[in-house]
Amino acid sequence: MSSLFNIVAKMPAALAVIAGLSLVGPLAHAQEAAVSIQISVKNHQFQPAEIHAAANKPIMLKIKNLDATPMEFESVSLRVEKVVVGNSEGTIRIRALSPGRYEFFDDFNPQTRGALVVQ
Repeated sequence: MSSLFNIVAKMPAALAVIAGLSLVGPLAHAQEAAVSIQISVKNHQFQPAEIHAAANKPIMLKIKNLDATPMEFESVSLRVEKVVVGNSEGTIRIRALSPGRYEFFDDFNPQTRGALVVQ
């Protein structure tokens, strides 16, 4: 009977360990390293105008504005917008994406366009 009591007494600790281990998978996945992509804007043009990334991986997009005037990186399909003042940098975190072509533009200069191709 005492061995059964010992097993029952240790169950809350064992359950806590099991619950903690079940969280490791989702947390590790949520903290998956983002792919870093750099793009610049010069003379109101994205350089490069087309960038590429792997599917199903989060992306850290670093934008360097080499112009003296501000620009607003915007994309309806990516659901992001970010103002980057002149001669500075900005960072946008983008969720993991399915394969496809995602258009973006400078909202202050709509003729300035580019695309993110996810494969």
